Amino acid sequence: MNGECIVLNKTFGLAIAATVATVAFSGQALARDQIRIVGSSTVFPFSTAVAEAFGSNGSFKTPVVESTGSGGGLKLFCAGDDMNTPDITNSSRRIKKSEVETCAKNGVTEITEVKIGYDGIVLANSKDTKPLELTKKQIFMALAKQVPIDGKLVDNPYKTWSDIDPSLPNVKIEVLGPPPTSGTRDAFVELAMEGGAKEFDLLTELKKSDKKAFKSAAHSIREDGAYIEAGENDNLIVQKLEANKDAVGIFGFSFLDQNSDKLQGSLVGGVEPTFENIADGQYGISRSLFFYVKDTHVGQVPGIQEFIAEFTSEKAFGEFGYLTEKGLIPLTDAEREKVRTDALALAPLKLM
Repeated sequence: MNGECIVLNKTFGLAIAATVATVAFSGQALARDQIRIVGSSTVFPFSTAVAEAFGSNGSFKTPVVESTGSGGGLKLFCAGDDMNTPDITNSSRRIKKSEVETCAKNGVTEITEVKIGYDGIVLANSKDTKPLELTKKQIFMALAKQVPIDGKLVDNPYKTWSDIDPSLPNVKIEVLGPPPTSGTRDAFVELAMEGGAKEFDLLTELKKSDKKAFKSAAHSIREDGAYIEAGENDNLIVQKLEANKDAVGIFGFSFLDQNSDKLQGSLVGGVEPTFENIADGQYGISRSLFFYVKDTHVGQVPGIQEFIAEFTSEKAFGEFGYLTEKGLIPLTDAEREKVRTDALALAPLKLM
């Protein structure tokens, strides 16, 4: 609502206009009593835990946290600088240059980046079946839209895991994963799919001659039903894996950690997705997690700087902080100190 009204000549009309304006103003004021946070489904449980801890001290209202996906959150965040836009957006990948440009075009020019820790991307299935042992090459073969066969790229013909390798189960390839708006999807195609694509001579040669064509081939996921977009709700994927013992799901390690009584992670390159293996870099599908702050909202919306302080405190994202209990892989001591200092100073975003 933009507050503009058609002014009527009669007193009754004026009264209606005044009432509408009052409701609009009070609604906007009420909405901005709370920090509004959007973004990544992976960062959502961490951000929610911090929001609850932050709100429990009684100084500020508990922030509203919405799970919209990394891409969706950044789109909302970059839509403008007014009070109808989010103050913070969570992301399971780093903001893109194109998104920074969109932000700037819409008046969002002062942004602070806060790196909160690391997370692994897992391929998980029900504990009622055997865990999968996969390589990045096999992951690419299972999920790529086109794969190299006899020296050329063809539509993916593989129907079962055993079609790819006889050592794998003779069951239909059925993978539940995030949509293109998800940071998990972005990181998965970059780390797992592209990593697998590089195992083929045809594609490594393509990368040398045409990087754009290589990226298209490496990042394009099949659309014939083997890969099922399950939305931004990772809990829904967990429920579907319980119901379908042959299915495999793709999501962040934190969700596997929280559902370890029901699900198991696939080994990738012989390495199990565990807290320790992700922390020391042995597990090959891991990424950094972030949130982004709209600096111009600091001071206008109560508590933003205090929320940043809570999130970057040792009791939250520290080595033994409460976020590690939810599956966050902490930064090193030196990284945490720098992140905390820069975040509290609202250091401007710098893309290298």
